[in-house]
Amino acid sequence: MPKETVISIQGVHKTFIVPSKTSLYRRLTGKVVPERRIEVLKGVNLDIRQGETVVILGSSGSGKSTLLRCVNKLEKIDGGRIYVEGQLVGYEEKNGALTDERPAVTAKKRSHIGFVFQHFNLFLNKTALGNVMAPLRDVKGMSAAQAREVALPKLKLVGLADRADNFPSKLSGGQKQRVAIARALAMEPSVMLFDEPTSALDPELVGEVLNVIRSIAAQGTTMAIVTHEMQFAREIADRIVVMDQGVIVEQGPPEELFTNPQHPKTKALLSRSGMLPSQE
Repeated sequence: MPKETVISIQGVHKTFIVPSKTSLYRRLTGKVVPERRIEVLKGVNLDIRQGETVVILGSSGSGKSTLLRCVNKLEKIDGGRIYVEGQLVGYEEKNGALTDERPAVTAKKRSHIGFVFQHFNLFLNKTALGNVMAPLRDVKGMSAAQAREVALPKLKLVGLADRADNFPSKLSGGQKQRVAIARALAMEPSVMLFDEPTSALDPELVGEVLNVIRSIAAQGTTMAIVTHEMQFAREIADRIVVMDQGVIVEQGPPEELFTNPQHPKTKALLSRSGMLPSQE
């Protein structure tokens, strides 16, 4: 029996507006640069099933990170629908159109969606433990004692129980990212989203973060991961999705996609990373 769809992305469009150049620029150059509209997502459709790990690949500017950020309304969509566990996140539908829902309602829905950013987004004035406790107190309304009881095991899970009292300034990049993962896991999310979780790390620190993500996947957590780590993607994914210029150009099981890519953009992506199979 097919597993339940947890994330359903239906015909999603997203356009960024680039403002016109300033009057100073016009005075210096004599040029008028009008406002530009850049369509980043062009009707994307994607379903992610319960317990599935989907890795989204693509070159810079392909729309993959924007798509991930739209799932919990870190970016607003301009068309289409995104459902998480059957609910719109950040919107309500009235007369066939989307309107923004109340922030408190969105915050409650977001608590079921763990999001791990490229650049950690930790509170610099809180310890590792304080960072993990923060959403438990602010969103779930736990007492300090309750939040601590939940947070400490999550730090242990990512191998940082001995760093609980350290501030971010005393942590390596890999440790900061593991704190960020622990913070997301502490909310007991039904979905985990990772946006380039290793892109801000020194190469020698990448492995420790990827190992934590592997352990989360092994627990059957529903995950969507945007990454440039191709070998990791091949190892961890149940399904690979390749994006280019705001659309999905190819998707499939990793062994199929990595050994017999069909789309030219997929072949180019694998070639640049040294993963394109020999044609001999």
